[in-house]
Amino acid sequence: MDQVSGQDPNVLIVGTGLAGVGMAIKLLEAGEKNFVILEKADGVGGVWRENTYPGCGCDIMSMMYSYSFAPNTDWTRMYAPQPEILDYIRRVVKDYELEPYIRFQSEAVSYEFDDTSDRWVVRTADGDEYRPRAVVAAHGALHVPNIPEFKGRDTFKGPVFHSAQWDHSVDLTGKRVAVIGTGSSGVQLVPQIADAAAHVEVFQRTPHWVLPKLDRPVSTVEQRLFKAFPGAMKIYRNAAFWLHEAPVAGYFHPRLNTLLKWMSLHQLKKQVPDPELRAKLTPSYTFGCKRILFSSDFYPALQRPDVSLVTEGVEEFTEAGIRTADGELHEADVVVLGTGFATGNRCADEHIIGRDGLSIQQAWRDGMQAYYGMTVAGFPNFFMIMGPNSGGGAQSILFLIESQVRYIVQCLRMMEDRGSTRLEVRDEVQREFNTWLHGKLDKSVWVSGGCHSWFLDHTGRNRQSWPGTGTSYWRATREPKAEAFELSGAGQR
Repeated sequence: MDQVSGQDPNVLIVGTGLAGVGMAIKLLEAGEKNFVILEKADGVGGVWRENTYPGCGCDIMSMMYSYSFAPNTDWTRMYAPQPEILDYIRRVVKDYELEPYIRFQSEAVSYEFDDTSDRWVVRTADGDEYRPRAVVAAHGALHVPNIPEFKGRDTFKGPVFHSAQWDHSVDLTGKRVAVIGTGSSGVQLVPQIADAAAHVEVFQRTPHWVLPKLDRPVSTVEQRLFKAFPGAMKIYRNAAFWLHEAPVAGYFHPRLNTLLKWMSLHQLKKQVPDPELRAKLTPSYTFGCKRILFSSDFYPALQRPDVSLVTEGVEEFTEAGIRTADGELHEADVVVLGTGFATGNRCADEHIIGRDGLSIQQAWRDGMQAYYGMTVAGFPNFFMIMGPNSGGGAQSILFLIESQVRYIVQCLRMMEDRGSTRLEVRDEVQREFNTWLHGKLDKSVWVSGGCHSWFLDHTGRNRQSWPGTGTSYWRATREPKAEAFELSGAGQR
C-alpha cells in the first residue's frame, strides 16, 4: 500500500468516527492515497467510542446504520447497541486497511490557511505540523458535552459526571443517583441503572414526545438471509429508510404527523396510569419541535417505587445533593448529567483562521452558516462533514454523510481537473443559500413549535437541520456546481 508523503498530504481528515472513516474510504476509491487522518484518542469510533453509558444505543434502525457500500449483516437487534456499532466501525477500518493513514493521539488544535501556498497549516497538541492542500473536519456535531454551570456544583461531595464521560469506576449499587436531563441519553440510561441503584431521581426540565421503540432481536435466520442474499438486506434497508423519511413532511405541516402524535400519547396513557405523573410527562409544544425520542422502557421505569420524577428546576448543588427551586433538598450519592452536547457554535473554541486572517468566530458572529453544510465563505479548501444545517430531521446520519463525502470528493476532483489550488464558495452564493434555507426553516415546527431545543442557537435560528427530506438533500448535493465557487491557482491570482 502506498503511504502518505510526510507532513504535506493532499487531504487531512480530522476524526475517525463514521464521517471520517467514510471520507477516507471514498478517497481511496477515488485513487487518492496521499491523505492523513488525525484522531485525538487512541482508537477509532468517534461518538460511539466516547459514549459508553448503560443502555447507550442508536435511535435509528440498525438496517440504516451502516454504510450502503459496507452493509452490516451481523446486527443482533433492530436498534443497535453501542458496542456493536463500535465493533462495526473497527471492522470497516480493518477491512479497508485504513490503519496506516491514522495518527492516533493527535489532536488538531490549530488550523491556519497560508494565502501564499494555498495550503492549510494544521498543528496538533503534541507539536506536530501538517501542511495539507485540503482539510476535511469530521469531528462531529455531538462531541463536546454540554455541562451547565450549576451553582455550588463543586461543593457536592460525591461523583459528578456527564453521560458522554461515564465513570465506570463508580459503582452505582445501593447508591442514590440523581440524573439531570430526560433527552436521548437520559431515557436510555435511567431504565438500565434502576436495578442497581437504591433510588434514582430523574430531573426533568421539559417533557419530550416519546414514541415506542420497535426493537426486537434480529434472528439467526435473518442474519443468514442477509449474508446469502444481499438483496434481502436492501429490502430491509429500504423499508427502514422510508420509515425514517416519512415523518419529515410533518415538521413543516404538523397535521401530517397526527398519527405519530397519537401513538406517543397512547403509549403515555397506557404506560403511565397515574394522571398526575402523566400530566408532568405530557409536552405542551408541537410534536417534533424537540428531537423525538424512542423508548418503550422509560415510562415503565418511572413507575418503579425506587424511581421518581422531579420537575422543579435545579437551583443549586449542596454537599449532600441537589436543591430545587421549591427549596426541597434531594439527597444523592452520585449525579449523572444527561444534559446533551454544545451545538450552538461547534467551533466556538477552535482556532480556525481562513483567508486574509478571518477567524471562524468572526465568520460566525451572527450564527453558524455554510453552503450545504460543507463549505464556508472565507475558508478555502476547508470542508466540514455534518456542518451547519445538514442534519436530518429523522433520517440516518449515515445517509447524509455518504451524500457529503461524495460531494467533497467531487469538489477535490474539480480542483484537480481545473489545475486549481484553491476552492472557496462565493460569499453571495452562501448568503443566498442561507436566506432560502432559513426562509423555509422559520416556518418549521423547530422554530415555531413553542419549544427551545438544541436545534436553535442564541439568535433563535435553527442552525442544525436541513429543511427537507434526506432524499432532497441527496438530490441537491449530487454534483457541486462550479459556478458556486471561486476556483483559482496561485499563478492565476
